[in-house]
Amino acid sequence: MRYLFIFVFLTFSLTIFSQQIIQDDFEGNGTITAWVGDDCGVNSSFSNPYIQGINLSNTVLKYEDTGGQYANIRFDTEENLDLSEKSTFTFKIYVPSSSLTGNQTNQVSVKLQDGNLNAPWSTQSEIIKPISLNQWQEVTFDFENDSYINFDPSSPAPITRTDFNRVLIQVNGEDNNDQVIAYIDDFLFIESISTGYSLVWSDEFNYTGPVDSDKWHHQVIPIINNTDWANGEVQHYTDRIENSYVSNGTLKIKAIKENYTFNGVTKSYTSARLNSKFAFEYGRVDVRAKLPSEAGTWPAIWTLGANINEIGNYFGSTYGSVGWPYCGEIDIMEQNGWDKTNLIGHLHYINSNTNSYQNEGATTYVSDSSGEYHTYSLIWSEDVIKILLDDNVFFQRDNTQEIPFDNPHYLLLNIAMGGNLGGVIPQNFEEDTMEIDYVRIYQESSLSTSETIPLEKLVIFPNPTKSSIYFKIPEKLLDSKVTIYSIVGQKLDSFIINDRAASFDMSSFKRGIYLLKFESKLGVFTKEIIKE
Repeated sequence: MRYLFIFVFLTFSLTIFSQQIIQDDFEGNGTITAWVGDDCGVNSSFSNPYIQGINLSNTVLKYEDTGGQYANIRFDTEENLDLSEKSTFTFKIYVPSSSLTGNQTNQVSVKLQDGNLNAPWSTQSEIIKPISLNQWQEVTFDFENDSYINFDPSSPAPITRTDFNRVLIQVNGEDNNDQVIAYIDDFLFIESISTGYSLVWSDEFNYTGPVDSDKWHHQVIPIINNTDWANGEVQHYTDRIENSYVSNGTLKIKAIKENYTFNGVTKSYTSARLNSKFAFEYGRVDVRAKLPSEAGTWPAIWTLGANINEIGNYFGSTYGSVGWPYCGEIDIMEQNGWDKTNLIGHLHYINSNTNSYQNEGATTYVSDSSGEYHTYSLIWSEDVIKILLDDNVFFQRDNTQEIPFDNPHYLLLNIAMGGNLGGVIPQNFEEDTMEIDYVRIYQESSLSTSETIPLEKLVIFPNPTKSSIYFKIPEKLLDSKVTIYSIVGQKLDSFIINDRAASFDMSSFKRGIYLLKFESKLGVFTKEIIKE
């Protein structure tokens, strides 16, 4: 329930000052005073030429490397960075393929340097991330948890250092004379994208043999006339150990070419389709996996509303009440059978305003989906749905009232064969596997049931705010830790409230919705704040 408060302004004796905030939305809201280009053009107030996908901003930064050997852009900080407090940089980036020359790897890096040195690069630390062309994506660089490169191998881990005061961004590497244009937006210095969530359900697959039946349901009954699956798929799903099993710490879902008869119907391929025996509403899903490489395979990591009346699914007989796509479907990862470098993230639903079917989403590039593990993720809240590859957002949609994503969903893992997205199966196909290292579902912590705190006694105003917010704190919440998160769970700041009157300055925050998490001896709960 949301509460509406009418307040009389009071005078408060304590002001809480925020920790170092570094951000820039390139629309006049930020703390970075100047961006500098080293052998690289930079325009920090450029009209966004690609208003689409996850970035609908009007203004962005334009990065233009016209062939400089060591081209990059950078800014200096007023204070040295304390990476023990905050360790992560995040921003959106778009690189059009038409702007490139040469054959450099498509990547972007963040480098941290000591700008007081004559050779600032000599002690730098760097994180490099792959990017896709022709789409906006959100990229994160975590100097506590990501793999980093020290220019000087004898330098200590970046998380232990306090000498960094310069931040560089470099697109497509250095020591080359190739050209590239990139567009950058919503630069932010934060903590961890997963901070603020608690693990509520998982399978680490640290066992051997059949899939854990307490966690997973094998869906074997076809959804069309008990004989066929939708979308022209040509496999039988089975509950046999040949098609799904756990070994050496990973789940294997295996598609096999073989004649197999079920319900009197013989098909030439078998596979497995697993339903989680856990339904959840909102949170974050992380699945680390290797995908099949053979043509004709159609792997998927996805969710369906638990209220679907589909035959044979785990929740159908208990909760099933509506058909597809009224239940809502979130495709965290699909891959077609003919391009294994292409990944798909989609939503399927019925628009409640128009009663029409909607299918919207995006694709992204992955260089090696079968030989290397990648993490496929969903961030789902009351306000937004984001689909990520390796912590990079490549699809985002506001979760507004006309779409049905406000009901519990369950997770599905499967490999289909042929059909609309599988395509033609080669005659020499024998078998292929999707290998899953872990499945983890997180949700925000909720208030302890040991004692109820009357929310009407917790006053935060004004809400919405243009600058500061003020607190009137119940006695029971004194000495609470208050943490500020973005709507997708990015930790932005934290402080302790030890007085019943306090304030917090949000003037440097960009417009949007923020969550305040209160952690006290009574439990944990959150409140929404709108920054105008």
